[in-house]
Amino acid sequence: MPELPEVEVSRQGISPYMMNEVIEQIVVRDSRLRWPIPDTIQTLKGQRIENIRRRAKYLLIDTQIGSAILHLGMSGSLRVIPIGTPAQKHDHVDIHLSNGQMLRLNDPRRFGCLLFSEEPLFHDLLAKLGPEPLTEEFTGQWLYERSRGKTSAVKTFVMDNRNVVGVGNIYANESLFRSGISPTREAGKVSKARYIELASMIKQVLAAAIEQGGTTLKDFAQVDGTPGYFAQTLFVYGRGGKPCFKCDRELKEIRLGQRSTVYCTQCQR
Repeated sequence: MPELPEVEVSRQGISPYMMNEVIEQIVVRDSRLRWPIPDTIQTLKGQRIENIRRRAKYLLIDTQIGSAILHLGMSGSLRVIPIGTPAQKHDHVDIHLSNGQMLRLNDPRRFGCLLFSEEPLFHDLLAKLGPEPLTEEFTGQWLYERSRGKTSAVKTFVMDNRNVVGVGNIYANESLFRSGISPTREAGKVSKARYIELASMIKQVLAAAIEQGGTTLKDFAQVDGTPGYFAQTLFVYGRGGKPCFKCDRELKEIRLGQRSTVYCTQCQR
């Protein structure tokens, strides 16, 4: 599933081709995504794109009258290509632009979404989200205060979008390893000092992933089709049973919150 860095890389990739262009046509070949694409998406025809933002894993294509809310789901991808390029299997939506290019959404599993909202930040999907991890609002103090009395595992806690957005499975594994915190430790029993370290590592890991183009596993590639390279620097994710890069002990792999969790029992406490 594309996580925050992959979505941010997609935003950076499509923005130069779409900013200040007019949406001339929206072609919906298959509206059966996670939620049916509403007819109101056609309201954006004739509107100039004023901004392309990211909120958590959602892309917001802003116009004067409202925004398209776009989510890539588990396998979605975006391409900016010339209008008239023949559609391939799973190419569900084309957004035609005044510069002769179009934004194409491909989504084999159809778990993504394309919705319209006049006030996207107040939409039900976005209204209750926590802070962005790469902003000043996200701090170790924030995590510490939010975690008091919580008995859930700290990995589950930081993957909860109400506490901080966009820390998906890959980046939670990596951040906890680099912080020396066991993913199974109760969130309410992690000290303030360790949350300060964890918040710092989350910022570093996500920033590095964005800089390197995201993490290519099965489905994700950048807008131009090239893969991301952060997977080459992973310390624990996908390395269960292999030696820890720090202490050489075999990394343990468990299921936590129905997600694969890999950690070092020696280096993480």
